[in-house]
Amino acid sequence: MSAGTLYDKVWTLHQVAELPGGSTQLFIGLHLIHEVTSPQAFAALRDLGLGVRHPERTVATVDHIVPTTSQARPFADPLAEEMLATLERNCAEHGITLHGLGSGRQGIVHVIAPELGLTQPGMTVACGDSHTSTHGAFGAIAFGIGTSQVRDVLASQSLAMGKLKVRRIWVDGALQNGVYAKDLVLHIIRSLGVKGGVGYAYEFAGPAIAALSMEERMTLCNMAIEGGARCGYVNPDATTFAYLQGRPCAPSGEAWDRAVAWWSSLASGPDAVFDDEVRFDATSIAPTVTWGITPGQGIGVDEAVPTLEQTEPDERPLAQEAYRYMDLTPGAPIAGLPVDVCFIGSCTNGRLSDLQAAAAVAKGRHVAPGIKAFVVPGSEQVAAAAEAEGLDRVFREAGFEWREPGCSMCLAMNPDRLEGRQISASSSNRNFKGRQGSASGRTLLMSPAMVAAAAISGQVSDVRTLLDTAGTKAPDRAPVPAAAG
Repeated sequence: MSAGTLYDKVWTLHQVAELPGGSTQLFIGLHLIHEVTSPQAFAALRDLGLGVRHPERTVATVDHIVPTTSQARPFADPLAEEMLATLERNCAEHGITLHGLGSGRQGIVHVIAPELGLTQPGMTVACGDSHTSTHGAFGAIAFGIGTSQVRDVLASQSLAMGKLKVRRIWVDGALQNGVYAKDLVLHIIRSLGVKGGVGYAYEFAGPAIAALSMEERMTLCNMAIEGGARCGYVNPDATTFAYLQGRPCAPSGEAWDRAVAWWSSLASGPDAVFDDEVRFDATSIAPTVTWGITPGQGIGVDEAVPTLEQTEPDERPLAQEAYRYMDLTPGAPIAGLPVDVCFIGSCTNGRLSDLQAAAAVAKGRHVAPGIKAFVVPGSEQVAAAAEAEGLDRVFREAGFEWREPGCSMCLAMNPDRLEGRQISASSSNRNFKGRQGSASGRTLLMSPAMVAAAAISGQVSDVRTLLDTAGTKAPDRAPVPAAAG
C-alpha cells in the first residue's frame, strides 16, 4: 500500500467520509464542464429538484462540437447549436462561469483551465472527459468521470471513489532532439500496455520528467488514461510554479508565497512508498508512431510493423485485427507509409509549444500534393499567442489550413472528419476504429512535429531528418538534472 506520495496526501486531504462498501466520498476542488456530457446531468438535477452545490467551483467552456472554420452563430449544425445553447442556459440558471466563444478564454477544457491558472497543485479535479488526467501535470489528482458522476459532483461537489494504487514511472536520461513528451508516453504505453495501469495512479518522475516543460507534462499526463491509469501526475516544482505565477486565477501577493510553500509540501517525499515502480531510459526512445488500433500498438519510426511472432500470444488476435483494419503488412517499415490527412491539435497537443515545434518543421517547406493538412489551436489564447509569433503565417505559407480553436478531428464531433478509408497522421490521443469520423478511417498517432513532417513528405517520416542541428524541440525544456532516486 502506497504511503507518503502526493496521491496519498491529496486523497487524505479531500476525504469527506468512508462509505459503506469501502469507497470514499471525495471532495472535488474544481469541476470542469462542457457541452457534451453536462446536458443530461443538469436535466437529472432538475428531475431531483436539486441545484448546483458549489457553482464557484464549477467552470464551463465549449469545445467538442464547435466548428473550426466559422464559429458564427447560429452554427450550421442545428444539433451543435442546441448543445451550445443548452450549456449557456444551464450556466446562466445556476450561476456558473462560462468561457464562451469570443470571450478570449474559450478553448478545449484541458487547455484553458491550466492557462487560466484554475488548475493548481494539490487539487482534486473532475470533468466529464477521459483526458482530465491532463491536470495531473500540476500535481493535482484529476479524474475523467461519466455523466451520472457529473450530476453527482454538480449536486454534492463530491464523488464516491475507491482509492488507487500508485505506480512510479521513473524516466532517466534525456529525450533526444526530435523526441517529445508524446513519443515518451507512447513508448511507455507500448511497454506497459493499454491496460497496464488499471487500478493505478501513475506518478511520473525522474530526471527526464523534471526537465519537461509544463506543456510537455500536460501531454504526458493527458495520455495516462490511454495506458489504463485513472490519473497521472507530476510532483509540483519550480517549473510548475513559474508556469502558474501571474495566471488570472492563480494566487497572488502573500497568498502566492503561502500557496508555493503548501504546494511544495505535497510532493512525494524521499521516504514515500509506492505499490510498484517501472523505469525507462529516455535516451533510447525514438519518435514513435502507432501502427494499430490502440495507443499501445506503437513503434519507433525506424522500426517495422511487428509480426505475429514478435507479439505476445495474448495480443495476437488484436494484432491480426489491426493488420486488417489498418491494411498493413506485418514486418513492413512504418516509415514511408502514405497518409491523406494531417491534423495538429487536440487537448494532447494543441498548445503553443506544440505549434512552435510543428511550425519549425513546416517553415520554408510546403505540404505535399494531395495532402489535407490543418492546424487547430487548443484555445483562443493559444491562437492569439501563435498569431502574435507569426506561426499562422508560417503554416499558411506551407499549405496548412489555420483554424479556430476546438477539439476538431480528435473525435470528430464537429464537421472535421476523415472520409472513407483515409489515413490520418494525428497529434491527438486515440486511434480507435472510426475515432476520427469515418467508420473505416485510420489514425496514426504521433507528435505534432512528426505530423508536420508527414504533411511535408506525404508519408510517415522521421522528423529528425528535417531538423537543423540547433534543434527545435520544446524551447523551454529545462536541463536534465543529475540522476537520483
